[in-house]
Amino acid sequence: MVLFDLDGTLVHHVNPRVLQALEFLDDCSHRTGRLAARFRLARRQCLTAEKKAPKLLVHRAIHRVRRKSVEDILVPCATMQNVLERLRDNGVAMGVVSNGLGRGYGHEVLEAFDLQKFFATCVFREDVVRGKPWPDSILAAVNQIRRMPRRNDEIWYIGDQRKDIRAVQAASAALGVTIRPFALGARAALAAVEARLHPAQIMLTPGDFERAVNAAFRPLSEEAELPLLGSLP
Repeated sequence: MVLFDLDGTLVHHVNPRVLQALEFLDDCSHRTGRLAARFRLARRQCLTAEKKAPKLLVHRAIHRVRRKSVEDILVPCATMQNVLERLRDNGVAMGVVSNGLGRGYGHEVLEAFDLQKFFATCVFREDVVRGKPWPDSILAAVNQIRRMPRRNDEIWYIGDQRKDIRAVQAASAALGVTIRPFALGARAALAAVEARLHPAQIMLTPGDFERAVNAAFRPLSEEAELPLLGSLP
């Protein structure tokens, strides 16, 4: 099972500063939510996750002011498209886990670039009470794919932000099953180093991840080293 972040991983913004601004606003939304939660702790204990729907005021405002179509502001990552095809051909279940809204953005992105055909599940911000770095969205995606994972199952998650690495670690602890985070790019790499992840889990470019996936499915007769399967602690 392999789970993917969306922005900065499967698709890239034409203007990288837009992505940086969106991630900054998302981080601010998370910090504000944590602060507010301290004052609503008693109420939260009385409400279930199903009854309490997130308001997501910042996320909705961002997409409300968007004027351009997703084709004008995003480009799909061709290398990651090759990765998706390789995983699909090998029967690997896949999912998308994103802090972006699905309605009005995420689902539109997947449809515009013909990516929805690869994924058994898609979990966006409105689908869970708490977004990354909380583990809720990753747990939801794992639960929606086929069956509950066993201890010997391989579950990977690749993302480009610190919050992705932190969310995977929290999800692993909650599930009791190892989920291997793969850091894509500098921001996630810093979090990976802080978390003392194996160097094989740090991908500076999408091409690095493509080579790692290809190595994982290399026939045993051609095996030289399978760093993502046997040697990771």
